[in-house]
Amino acid sequence: MPKEKLNILESTCVPLPLENIDTDQIIPARFLSATSREGFGDNLFRDWRYNKGGEPNNSFVLNNKKFYGKILVTGKNFGCGSSREHAVWAVYDYGFRVVISSFFADIFRNNALNNGLLPVILPETEVLILLEMISLDPSLKVRIDVSEKKLEIPSAGKSYTFELNPYKQECLIKGLDDIDYLLNMKDKIVEFEKRKGI
Repeated sequence: MPKEKLNILESTCVPLPLENIDTDQIIPARFLSATSREGFGDNLFRDWRYNKGGEPNNSFVLNNKKFYGKILVTGKNFGCGSSREHAVWAVYDYGFRVVISSFFADIFRNNALNNGLLPVILPETEVLILLEMISLDPSLKVRIDVSEKKLEIPSAGKSYTFELNPYKQECLIKGLDDIDYLLNMKDKIVEFEKRKGI
């Protein structure tokens, strides 16, 4: 399923300064029965966003209108716990395109890259500084350049590079998943098979 292309993104951020956020907190297990990827964003952080009666929890950041944007900034070890891909679907479907943390669970990170969501790893001290900056100024913008593998905070004069597999980098820029990538190479694959007599 093709995803939104991601090359240059400049956006405000949503701060979530919690560590060890697991996939059951991201999307509780009771919401995993859907067969489509759409709609999971409605239940992102469901048990934190709403109280037991279903009313919004006004103390939770996603219910605070001063924080918005396509970048989620969070504490270390984001996406730990079970390997459910639905957690990435929920984050993406809500509208986030980038998650910044000092550490991601490996399975979550791989699932994110397979689904058009960019996990950016920065040093923990820098993530904490960024969280503080966002809290003080919700209008703060972060600029992500996927082709240059660079994150910038223009107003603060800060710039960082981040690691990104070249294949996943190309997929993000072109808005492709693994199947789309192979389909785009169909002519080359057919030509290779002809040359090899396959």
